[in-house]
Amino acid sequence: METSKAINLLQNKEVAIVGGGPGGLTLARLLQLKGANVKVYERDFSKDARVQGAIVDLHFESGLKVIAAADLMDAFKANYMTGADQYRMLDQDGNVLLDEHSQVSELGFGDEHFRPEIDRGALRNILIAALLPDTVVWDSQFVSMAQVSDGWELRFKNGKTATAALVIGAEGYRSEIRSYVTDIKALYSGATIIQGEIDDPQKECPEIYALVENANLIAMGIGKTISVQPRGDGGLTFYASSLYPENWIKTSGIDFNNAEEVYAYLIKYYEDWNPIFFTLFKAGSHFVPRPLNYFPLDQDWDTKPNLTLMGDAAHLMPPSGEGVNTAMLDALDLSECLTSGEFQDLHSAIAAYEKRMRARAVILGKEAVEGIKDFASPSEESIQKLILQFSPNELSNDA
Repeated sequence: METSKAINLLQNKEVAIVGGGPGGLTLARLLQLKGANVKVYERDFSKDARVQGAIVDLHFESGLKVIAAADLMDAFKANYMTGADQYRMLDQDGNVLLDEHSQVSELGFGDEHFRPEIDRGALRNILIAALLPDTVVWDSQFVSMAQVSDGWELRFKNGKTATAALVIGAEGYRSEIRSYVTDIKALYSGATIIQGEIDDPQKECPEIYALVENANLIAMGIGKTISVQPRGDGGLTFYASSLYPENWIKTSGIDFNNAEEVYAYLIKYYEDWNPIFFTLFKAGSHFVPRPLNYFPLDQDWDTKPNLTLMGDAAHLMPPSGEGVNTAMLDALDLSECLTSGEFQDLHSAIAAYEKRMRARAVILGKEAVEGIKDFASPSEESIQKLILQFSPNELSNDA
């Protein structure tokens, strides 16, 4: 009887997920396992249109739990980066403060403290491969939507349209779907990161490449931080973090599309650091400045009968290692509410999901907001606190 109810709630209904990141793709997989009709509308032209970023760590109680629920653990184990969960932490002079590379770890799958890392692109590919053919509709940048009968008509930049009985906004912190749910705006945390990509680090910055050692490198000085992570294609992604005024990106005068201008700024800003870090800046390209915003922790809205949000679109927070994991938990919660047979209609199922989702986001968001200033602009005390009170895995930057 319960199975029948689960099927009936979404029976003959088209589900539209806007956004093909880990959260949206995970939701599509979970719903297809329950027999739902799902399409994922993604703005990228193809799955190989751009580099997906560096590695992300999945946690026992969240990301890995969801991978198991999606019946993708074997695929994950075949693609995760062994040893990439290790950390090497330096001070601004290049002295080693913490080094897991010299330690023998006995952690593995099934251990609640094991947080295996995987390349974002590899995770995305695993999820896409698990979906039915043509589930992902590429080159579908959302423009607007309007209510039609008991559903929605979605319009895309390429001129195409689609209809769905249920729409889920999963397109990240710049979500356009969010405006149809709430007008609550993001707040600025006080911190900004400058992200850079290095395509051939072994050649362009060999000393940094050796220090990273295919895992995580973080360097902390008073008032600023540099973290570096490997990409699955052999490249590196780095994040230079500090506190800046809210509109600093616009007022700085820096053309972030000009690598030489960004390099000149970074070597000046980090001038009292070990010059080895300058080689990292020099090798960088594809720079992107990112103000670290978050949605108010007390945000609330009236549940819509056939529209909801997940991941950063719902509860953006500063990087804390929880971003992808939380989005995947949202996918699991939403899929269960929609298919468990516990609810009589979509509206009540969505309301139950949003209650769970926001309760979790309040806790994780509070931790992220309180911790970001210590991370992006550390004091001597906060550096020691990070070394003593946090395991290296908990320092993972999910930016």
